[in-house]
Amino acid sequence: MRSIRNRGRLIVGSLFLALFCGAAAAQAPATGPSTELRTGSGPAYPNKPIRLILPFPPGSPNDTVGRALGQKLSELLGENVVPENRPGAGGNVGIGAAAMSSPDGYTLVLATPGIALSPSLYSRLNYDARDLAPVARVTTIQNILVVHPSVPAKTLQQFISLARAHPGKLNFASGGAGTTNHLANELLKSLEKINLVHVPYKGATLGMMAMIGGEVDEVVVPVPAAIPQVRAGKVRALAVLSEQRVPALPEVPTAKEAGVDNFVVSIWYGLFVPARTQPDIVARLSREVIKALESPDLRERLSAMGVDPWPGTAEQLASLVRSETARYANLIKSIGLRLD
Repeated sequence: MRSIRNRGRLIVGSLFLALFCGAAAAQAPATGPSTELRTGSGPAYPNKPIRLILPFPPGSPNDTVGRALGQKLSELLGENVVPENRPGAGGNVGIGAAAMSSPDGYTLVLATPGIALSPSLYSRLNYDARDLAPVARVTTIQNILVVHPSVPAKTLQQFISLARAHPGKLNFASGGAGTTNHLANELLKSLEKINLVHVPYKGATLGMMAMIGGEVDEVVVPVPAAIPQVRAGKVRALAVLSEQRVPALPEVPTAKEAGVDNFVVSIWYGLFVPARTQPDIVARLSREVIKALESPDLRERLSAMGVDPWPGTAEQLASLVRSETARYANLIKSIGLRLD
């Protein structure tokens, strides 16, 4: 009888031990790598959709690049990255909206060189540069200087000589005062001490079409926009404004090769979040953006648009903004340009 009671106690004890161990195992944390980021005692980041502000209209290069990047980030982060177009004031409307958002990691903005230009162009902005924190450098698009076929210049040096011989007779189109293609020509004027007349249009595309129509002599535009026109003979390419030649137009020299030093003007994109966003969230986003830009599918998609992936850390983006701000501030001050 005692043997039966002992055996019963052993069975009950074994069952209790099994139940206890099972419960403990269920509560134990899973082992192995985790992609989740926990912010203090709060929920894992991200745990809801992330807003990506695109401060230019649908169909713009900023829009197409942002949507391609957002789609890839959605895959990597496990939450939807939702594009939101907020155009206006050269990108300042969208950038300002991002700067005023909650610094919780759920609002991003894809900025252009305008973020470096605006402090010198406007006496009053709807945001301060200190309201934003850099996350990652994203892409770059090279510019090219093209002329109408009627212009009797086959090289950049011949164009400069023509401008010197006839000051104020040659003109150039731009997408508006203070845009990069406007300031590119102002930089050329400053470097070579020539006089070109500025003819602003409502967008670089309209400026390009005006030049094709013979209304103006010259324009600086992104390489992807110029390629079909160059190949069709509607415009003549004189120089790319980059450090190296572009593979799509290998016969076109760089400005330096064409005899003009320091004439490098590109369009770049960088990702920012509101200032005071937690450093671990910024670091996570930076890693994922760089990973996205190194993925073959996104690189192929961007290259098909004529956009060069240019992944860089938050520190590299911050350095780029500082150098571009200083560079353009000197140029803008020298020509006395203000937009308000």
